[in-house]
Amino acid sequence: MKFSLIICTYMRSEPLLKLLFSIKEQILYPNEILIIDGSIDNKTEKQLKNNTFEDLKYYKVNEVDRGLTKQRNYGINLVSEASEIICFLDDDIILKTDYFENLLSTYTLKKDALAVGGYILNNVNWEETSDEKSNNKFYFGEWMRNEPLRFKLRGKFGLLPDKVPGFLPTFAHGRSIGFLPPSGKIYEVEQIMGGVSSYKKEVFEQISFSTYFEGYGLYEDADFSLRLSKLGKLYVNTSAQLYHYHDDSGRPNKYAYGKMVVRNGWYVWRVKYPNPNFKARIKWHATSLLLTIIRFTNVITTNKKKEAFTESLGRVVGWVSLFFNKPKVKA
Repeated sequence: MKFSLIICTYMRSEPLLKLLFSIKEQILYPNEILIIDGSIDNKTEKQLKNNTFEDLKYYKVNEVDRGLTKQRNYGINLVSEASEIICFLDDDIILKTDYFENLLSTYTLKKDALAVGGYILNNVNWEETSDEKSNNKFYFGEWMRNEPLRFKLRGKFGLLPDKVPGFLPTFAHGRSIGFLPPSGKIYEVEQIMGGVSSYKKEVFEQISFSTYFEGYGLYEDADFSLRLSKLGKLYVNTSAQLYHYHDDSGRPNKYAYGKMVVRNGWYVWRVKYPNPNFKARIKWHATSLLLTIIRFTNVITTNKKKEAFTESLGRVVGWVSLFFNKPKVKA
């Protein structure tokens, strides 16, 4: 099964190099690696000239094609005709050596798969379920992990998700893939993380990444996954493992990020549920406000007080803007 890897990057020359070295150690190596660089400097280009990687092709995009979703669509148009699978990785990731081997095997095990996501290891500590149950734990099958504060508080207000991890609740604000355990199993989902994703090449003949998500593109992966899930099956293979180090370079300021959290979150919710009922609407707004209040408390509880305040302010502005200027959802 021939496969291409697309890495969209922006101002992260050092993290990208670390990723490429981990790709070099893969048991199963991509047939081609396309670097789509939106950086406004030449550091990434210089790094790649000084380090050689097999079957790597470098493309520097101009301003009109800069931004995560635009760069992804740009890369898709450059993929070899022989490729059957297109993989994407964020540029601040390190792979385990069998990542591609396990990821690609899913398409053999699950013949109906249109897309398969990988699994991030370093976000959460999981343990085997104990006999004694605790309200401080989240349970999934034979596994348990700490329940984050935001979900404990949501539980007190009747705002816990009404769907399992990987599926969008009726009022959004669901549990991410990080709430699936590292069991080595393959789970069916309707959302996969774009930075650790793969797709059958044929899906891009029907849909593409939405240019609504400009620049950093928060939740663009959820949008694409939800639209794709209407066409077929999506899976996460928890044996396709990697580490995500969330490099701060190339990220938007916290105020802009806060606005994205609310407005992009609303957009994705309406992609899945164009006409939610009254109860779902109330729960969406109540959850958004509760999460904003929790973020405001980080001004007191964390060392990054300015970041917490500006992101919270951005969330408030983003929420208020929905009453005057809702995003126009594209089908």
